[in-house]
Amino acid sequence: MQTPVFHPPSYNAFVMPKASKLQLMPLPPSDETPGQRLARIRRERGFTQIELAEKTGMVQTLVSDYERGKLRLNADMILRFATALEVSTDALLQPAGPVESKKPSRKVLRRLEQIEALPVAQQTALLRTIDTLLEGAAARAARRA
Repeated sequence: MQTPVFHPPSYNAFVMPKASKLQLMPLPPSDETPGQRLARIRRERGFTQIELAEKTGMVQTLVSDYERGKLRLNADMILRFATALEVSTDALLQPAGPVESKKPSRKVLRRLEQIEALPVAQQTALLRTIDTLLEGAAARAARRA
């Protein structure tokens, strides 16, 4: 009995793939790369690269490589970063302005924690000072408008 022999189909070295006829919509213009967008959103949310790395389970050098465009963001990393930064994947993918946040940034939360650790009398004095500064800033903004 003779064993059947498999002969793979022969390919001509000169066969080229056909050009795609698919017409894609142009992407909206953007001055920032996805990595730069990641870095901007990270800073807006008040995280350091080290903190973001810890939240995503990686090392800081990888976060830096993604932000500098040395590594390309894949779907898994986009999901990880969006989850860690508490933003939508669209915020990381679409060129847009600052991320609208309903939560205070980590920078603000850290300061609030420091204020809450103070004795009540110092908290009250500090909050009055902050209120005075905010009122002054609002008054200056109103005069400019």
